Amino acid sequence: MASLPIKDSSGAEVGQYEIDLDQLSPRINRQLLHDVVVMYQANRRQGSASTRSRGAVAGSSQKMYRQKGTGNARAGAIRSGVRRGGGHIFAKQPRDYSYRLPRKAIQTATRMAVASKIKDEQITVIDELAFDTPKTATMAGILKVLGVDSKTTLVVTEAHDVMVYKSARNIPGVTVSPVSDLNALSVLTPRHMLVTKAALDRLQEQAVGAKKAKS
Repeated sequence: MASLPIKDSSGAEVGQYEIDLDQLSPRINRQLLHDVVVMYQANRRQGSASTRSRGAVAGSSQKMYRQKGTGNARAGAIRSGVRRGGGHIFAKQPRDYSYRLPRKAIQTATRMAVASKIKDEQITVIDELAFDTPKTATMAGILKVLGVDSKTTLVVTEAHDVMVYKSARNIPGVTVSPVSDLNALSVLTPRHMLVTKAALDRLQEQAVGAKKAKS
């Protein structure tokens, strides 16, 4: 069981949040985290690299000159890969790098990533984040009083919040994500997490649901 201080938008401590790490993630499997992060990185690759083979470049396919008697080295077609303007010998072709690990493994890795942030004390809990209109200056002020303005930070909300997103999108190093969009890569990439109390409640509910489904 871990106890996390809950702070308000002024930086004052207003309570404690008790979270069962054994329920969230009984252990941290670094190999699983690595595999899932690599999967997400591979899925981001464009795979659009393309070069021309000797069959795709312009030029005659005839032998440039006779094999013997010219005093030159033997030569084939002008499109040969060893000649300037010729095709690439091992031409690159567009390919799809994406693949998918089992859904339960991906969900488990997400919970492990959050648990690792808690164990490493790289998480700050705020009672709520609410904006009537987008206010970048207000959001930047909240990050400053919480001491996370100099770090890359992931702001986690219970659900998609347009006002929070618009308030933080122009702040360098800050990303916003609802609980439903979290994954191991998005959690582990920034140095710190700023999470609302409601978002942590949702994470715990998901962990309990996953445990019941497993049993």
